[in-house]
Amino acid sequence: MSERSKHDLLGSARNTVLAWWLPLGAMILAIPLPDGLKAVIWLLALVWMGGACLLNSRRCGRVHCRYTGPFLLAMTLPVLAHGTGLMPLGDEGWIWLGLAIGGGMAAIWGLSERIMGKYR
Repeated sequence: MSERSKHDLLGSARNTVLAWWLPLGAMILAIPLPDGLKAVIWLLALVWMGGACLLNSRRCGRVHCRYTGPFLLAMTLPVLAHGTGLMPLGDEGWIWLGLAIGGGMAAIWGLSERIMGKYR
């Protein structure tokens, strides 16, 4: 095990669940809730996951975390705008936001590590 992988939060199932799977689960469970409550849960989850990504990038140099952290933090803006009604996205706005967040994370993860490797 390399020195970098020892510090990678993704190297531990417990850390992975706490940093990413728990907030993702909260976002999914919040889908049927009223928009205001859903927006709060999604905002907290995105900030939590984005912060965990930035921390992990600093700890071990994980390539995708360098990009998914800012992406997740940036996604708080459309979530906040839709949740407050400033940017109505229609009846399926939350679905579109969820797809953008999930698809964006997957694309960033896959492409960044394929192009630049796992650690830098």
